[in-house]
This record gives sequence, structure tokens and C-alpha cells, in this order.
Amino acid sequence: MDEKKFNYFIDGEKGKWEVVIGLEVHAQISSKSKLFSSSPTKFGAESNTQVSLVDAAFPGMLPVINQFCIEQSIKTGLGLKAKINLNSVFDRKNYFYADLPQGYQISQYKNPIVGEGEVILDMPYGTKKIGIERLHLEQDAGKSIHDMDPDNSFVDLNRSGVALMEIVSKPDLRSPEEVNSYIKKLRSIMRYLGTCDGNMQEGSLRADVNVSVRKLGDKNFGTRCEIKNVNSIKFMQMAIEYEAKRQVELLESGKAIDQETRLFDTKKNSTRSMRSKEDAHDYRYFPDPDLLPLKLDQSLVEKLKKELPELPDQKKERFIKEHNLTSYDANILVSEKEVSDYYEEVIKKSNKKLATNWIIVELFAVLNKKNLSISQSPISAKNLSLLINMITSGEISGKIAKDVFEKMQLNDQDPKKIVEKEGLKQQSDPKELEKIIINILSKNQDKVKEYKSGKEKLFGYFVGEVMKATRGKANPQLVNDILKNKLH
Repeated sequence: MDEKKFNYFIDGEKGKWEVVIGLEVHAQISSKSKLFSSSPTKFGAESNTQVSLVDAAFPGMLPVINQFCIEQSIKTGLGLKAKINLNSVFDRKNYFYADLPQGYQISQYKNPIVGEGEVILDMPYGTKKIGIERLHLEQDAGKSIHDMDPDNSFVDLNRSGVALMEIVSKPDLRSPEEVNSYIKKLRSIMRYLGTCDGNMQEGSLRADVNVSVRKLGDKNFGTRCEIKNVNSIKFMQMAIEYEAKRQVELLESGKAIDQETRLFDTKKNSTRSMRSKEDAHDYRYFPDPDLLPLKLDQSLVEKLKKELPELPDQKKERFIKEHNLTSYDANILVSEKEVSDYYEEVIKKSNKKLATNWIIVELFAVLNKKNLSISQSPISAKNLSLLINMITSGEISGKIAKDVFEKMQLNDQDPKKIVEKEGLKQQSDPKELEKIIINILSKNQDKVKEYKSGKEKLFGYFVGEVMKATRGKANPQLVNDILKNKLH
């Protein structure tokens, strides 16, 4: 398929415009303590209860680097097939907010811990490589709270000093759909690695979205606007659509785009100006005098590389090869580590093809309806495997299996016990079925004649009558075979 057919274009009054997007993703490192202090990072704690003197910037308090956070960022870099820089530097990025007690943020500027890498997207037109510019480490700021009091704002420093990885993409994204796919893939990689939980609702994954437009065919980039701190994929897509149209309207009316930082108003579905976009010199970056340059041994990088788990792309390749899955089904099953683990548990002792269909179609429908993750599944992998085996052995039909599946959702019940208790076992005795079929045919001689004279659609009628007589328990394949034998 032609990739350009799927790109997001704006039809202006003066022609087509192409949208160019880059993302700066802020991913909170999965770590029990902060980047430069031993304060805990547990989500949802009471305000200002997870703050050390370092986090609150008391005079004389010195930061001490968290080795585990360094290793987590290296693992993420390796998962992105990126260059790991053995020498990197922590810098002070100076700006003044009420929730930034130091008056600066410890970040990395010219010498980040991770260099160029890539993320591979699976799009309708095939795969697309999105370049990673860099991954650098930085500490999070606190949080300003404006809705607790009509006259005052409050500050919660629980997040102050929490370790973040800022993953900067190249401007390779061309549509809201690609942004959706990119964020999901990035989150999936980090979850497989265990370096970030990716919970956007808890603020552990958010993004600054850079949007610009250019005339179709133009090779030069337009002036970009940065939409700050967007915390859901849906809002990212909405913000991109609004901002791209806003820029096209301005350009077509002869106005220029101001390089600025904007905010997305989720209620109004629009972006609004926050401040003019700062350049690096506005932040007065300089190496942090309290932190020595970070020097890594190649042996540490190699050790972490050997410890990497099987990542989504590798697992997808293996699933296609070993389990004969389509690329589409494999993509779904490797999208989350928990999903792939569940699938592999189910197929240990059951039919792979049936397992794939039951997980993707039936189980996912239940999870989506109840807004549950696979780890909260009301049906265990073990019991789903048992159900699939009962279908393949002919113990129950596919139709009965769906009824059993419904009942299994209550307290993850054993399917065998449900079938025994409710007498749902499939009728697979050929002699018994033959008697039932002979009886039905003898009662419907007129329809038998019609069938034999060419009305072959009546075959379905006979199957239905057998199912009615057996209360849906007859083995469908056996019924078909016996009926064909008796009617010819």
C-alpha cells in the first residue's frame, strides 16, 4: 500500500498541506526512589509526604545519583536500538516556577545518556521506522494545585525529583494515527523492559507534541509549535488535528506562525498560547557543579544487554514463525507483555488457532466491555485452555462453548464443572443421533421430497430440527454427516 494515502493532509483553500510531527515523551522510570534522593515514588501518597531535603532544595543538600535509574535508562536505550553514550553530563536548566524549589531542573543537554535509535511501527501500509533523536535523564518538578481554594494555589512536592526519561523523536511522524501507533509501541517496549509502567492516567507517561505544516511536496520544515504535557493518546490526536488546521488557516491568510509553547484545552478541543518558545540559551544551561560527568563501563552495557527480555518485535517474529499466526494477530498478541504471556500459557495445552480466536475475539470483547486489562481477566489462562480442549475433543460444540464461556466469567469457574452441572455435554453418539434424524425425516417426508428435487437450502432446516430436538447438544459435524448419508 502507498504510505502517502494514509498521511494526514489538510485541504486548504490554496492546496494541500502536509503535517509534520515530533514527540518529546516524558516517561517516569519505574523505580522505588527518586533520581537524586532516597524519597519514595509511590503514586497517590498524601501531599508532601514523599519529599526529602534534597527534593525541597534546602541549602547545602547535595544530589546523589540513583544507579538503578541509570540502568533503567540504559535498558530503554538498548530496547530502542539506540547508541549508549559512555560519557554523559548532567546540566542545570534554569527557570522559575512555584513548584520547582531549586529554581532549576537537573537535566541533560548536549551530552545525553542515550543517542540515536528507532521505533518500528506497524501501519496499514506496512512498517515505518521512526527515528529517535536522543533519550536524556531529568528530574520531574512538583505539582501546582489551583482548584482547592478560591484565593490560593498550593504546591505538592511529592513528584519533585522523580526520575524521568525524555525520549525525543525525529520529526518523522505524519499523522495522528502514526502518533497513536508510536506511543503504544514505545509504551509496550518500556513495559516489556520494566523501565516505565506507561500509566498515562497516573502521569507516568506524557508528551510534548511538536506540530508544523508545509505545502505538499515542500522539503523544508515549517515553524513548529509545541503543545505541552498532553497526557492521553486521544488528546494528542485531537490536539494535532486542531493545531494543524489552525496553522494552515494562518498561513493561507498571509500570517506567520509564531514559534511558541501552547496548551491543549480538552473541554474546548483547542490549543491556546502559553508562552513564546524558549531557545536553549534562555534556560542558561551549564554543567551541574554538584554532579560529576557520568562515566559508564562498556561491560555494564553488555551485561544489561544480555539481560534484556524478548521484546515485542522479536516476539512477533517468533509467534508468526512458531505458531503460524498472521502479522495482524501477532501484533495484537504482543502489544502487551501480559497478553503475550497469557496467550503462551493458553496454548501450552490447547489448539493454537482456536486459542488465538478465543482470546482476540471472545476474551477481548469481555475485557473491553468491562474496561479490564488482561491481568484482571475474569477467566484464567488455565480455564480458557480447558474450554478450548473441550471444543477440540468434541465434548461440547462451539455454540455451547459460548454459553459456558459466559458462565465462566463469574468467579473464573472451571468449564468442566459447568458442563457437568448443567448437562451441556455434546451428544456425539452416532447411533443415538441416527435415531433422532430418522425420526425427523419420517415426520417431514414432504420436505425430504422437495430437498431431493433440488431445494438444497432445506438441509439447514433439517439441521435446525435436529438441534432443536437435542437442545443444541448434537455434534454439528456428526449431524451433517448422518443427514447427508440419509438424504442421498
